Amino acid sequence: MRLEKVILAKPRGFCAGVERAIEVVEQALERFPDPVYVRKEIVHNPHVVNALRTKGAVFVEEVTDVPAGATTIFSAHGVSPAVHRAAQARSLTVIDATCPLVTKVHVEAKRFAREGYTLLLIGHAGHEEVEGTMGEASTAIRLVQTVEEARTMSVPNPDKVAVITQTTLSVDDTKAIVDVLKTRFPKLVVPPKDDICYATQNRQNAVKAIAKEAEVILVIGAKNSSNSIRLTEVAEDAGRQAYLINDAGEINPQWFERVRCVGVTSGASAPEHLVQDVVSALKRLGATHVEEWELVREDVSFGLPTELAQWSPPGNLS
Repeated sequence: MRLEKVILAKPRGFCAGVERAIEVVEQALERFPDPVYVRKEIVHNPHVVNALRTKGAVFVEEVTDVPAGATTIFSAHGVSPAVHRAAQARSLTVIDATCPLVTKVHVEAKRFAREGYTLLLIGHAGHEEVEGTMGEASTAIRLVQTVEEARTMSVPNPDKVAVITQTTLSVDDTKAIVDVLKTRFPKLVVPPKDDICYATQNRQNAVKAIAKEAEVILVIGAKNSSNSIRLTEVAEDAGRQAYLINDAGEINPQWFERVRCVGVTSGASAPEHLVQDVVSALKRLGATHVEEWELVREDVSFGLPTELAQWSPPGNLS
């Protein structure tokens, strides 16, 4: 048997939040005086970060690394109120590129905390999005990472518990945790709309679809990209061998020995040109047929932050 076929999952790649975040940096570079600083990676993909760095963006770890009074962009993952306060203390001009779906979770966290709920945040410790969300109501939030933790989590008032989630989790894993929490806390309040973002869900469903035929699945994304890691896990849960690769240069031809069909997808921060590079590499390894399986069509878009939408050139009084 030899490699013959490539199935491309669709939807794949950039989500609306990532497209917006990249556009925020690009427009800020055009509109504001150099240099423009970006706190953390604007999205979790080194190719995107390096491309923006080439255009002039300066990436820093914390706002304390930014000169007082400079222009600073917060990443798509969101930040805590403490970061906003630190930026204000340095008189920074802040452009907030937080994904609106992450902002929605922040709003939920603050509302539930005001109402006296203990908040159970399903997510991964250390992830920037989780750190930002926990900062919105640190005394009220408990982090839940696994089903086991859900089974043992203690709260002050079992009758007043709410759940929120990181936006880039595995849909199936999150459901398993929520099911346990519902059993333990019968009055558990769940947000009326799922916190896991539409793009994360769509990409996971697309992987499940192509896994019905593809024997090996390549997920293009960064090693620190939560949604990309989850895509790899979804493929493995479907019984397929899966590899998370940053680009075509990481492909190992031995992965495809005695494999006829390979599936390809990409995380929400991975540019499409990386996908096409991988397809070209698979063709060089023998694949002669490429199919795209479109599960659902996405038409979501987000407007720019008010700092950019309301911007006008210096001296423009109109």
